[in-house]
Amino acid sequence: MATFAVGTDGYVIAGLLPAIAADLGVSTPAAGQLVTVFALTLALSAPVMGALTSSLDRRSALLIALAVFVIGNAVTALGTTYEVVMAARVVTAVGAGIITAAASSTAAAIAPPERRGRALAFVLGGLTSATALGLPLGTLIGRADWHVTLWAVAGIGLLAAIGIAVGLPRVTLPAASLPDRLRPLRQGHVLALLAVTSLAFLGTYTLYTYIVPALWDATGGNESLLTLVLLAWGVGTLAGNVTAGRLVDRHDSARVLTGALALATLALALSPLATRALAPTLIWAAVWGVTIGVIVVPQQHRLIALGPAAAPVLLGLNSSALYVGVALGGGLGGLAQEWFGLAPAELGLIAAGVTALTLLRHLRTTRHPAAPAPVVPAPASARPEESRA
Repeated sequence: MATFAVGTDGYVIAGLLPAIAADLGVSTPAAGQLVTVFALTLALSAPVMGALTSSLDRRSALLIALAVFVIGNAVTALGTTYEVVMAARVVTAVGAGIITAAASSTAAAIAPPERRGRALAFVLGGLTSATALGLPLGTLIGRADWHVTLWAVAGIGLLAAIGIAVGLPRVTLPAASLPDRLRPLRQGHVLALLAVTSLAFLGTYTLYTYIVPALWDATGGNESLLTLVLLAWGVGTLAGNVTAGRLVDRHDSARVLTGALALATLALALSPLATRALAPTLIWAAVWGVTIGVIVVPQQHRLIALGPAAAPVLLGLNSSALYVGVALGGGLGGLAQEWFGLAPAELGLIAAGVTALTLLRHLRTTRHPAAPAPVVPAPASARPEESRA
């Protein structure tokens, strides 16, 4: 539920951009920078906040992060000016930066190795469920008032905090300082994997940040039809996530990612044609969603294989890399519209080019695999009774 709250918060702003822009008196590309700043803040703050909270058990870290997240969303919902909303998004991102990595590292620690892929997919299922349910519902709710959607996200975060306080045992993982967290960046193969994550989401968010205007031909501005398309996209993402968890437990993670990136490149290249009418748009959205749902799980699996003892550090860096891509994608999409006069649907061509480069970068990393090696000292021991719990 915690990752569902983060996913809904990150995705739903894109669905509300026209309403937010009109209410705050700014252009749609300017409103799109709310997505960029949120993602960039999350990416930069995650390693720092992760280091500051690394000595805490995961339950306490998640509760602190959710408190900041809920407060940030409440202030966003109360915001009446662009500056206040932007500041609130920064606060929210600081809390969100801890949640995903803490949840994923906890799942990886308590799951047996042969089920680690499915455990990671289950936790990340919160993010992908947000695309299937949170995004279309949030957009539908936000038709009347976008502030209500942010209040709903804050409420989900509060429910998640209650569930974690009651249901999650104390799980203690090895503490890591900020230098420990950044040390993997000195390793070429780790850096290459993180670059693939960033590039993949840069391509995705170049188009996705502006998905509402991009779908205008297919939906005619009809909110119900828009919600239907976003639901198709979200269901595809959820299906991709579930499938990815099983695939990486049975097949080579690199090959799983190769297929996803190749299909994503094709889907994005077809977006200007596929989004001209509703029927092909629904198929296109579902296929593109599947590719996005696959990407994160094999990347996490490969990073953990490099250094199991450093899983919290590596997963935290991967989350940062992901949101760097989100931030750059939102920025690139906005600049492409303002500088080159591209229509929103035409951003799919730029996104396809970036995704093709991602595939080439990924294939290069598979030709030069690194031997697994811990990147931070292994812990003397985790608390076995808590890990088993």
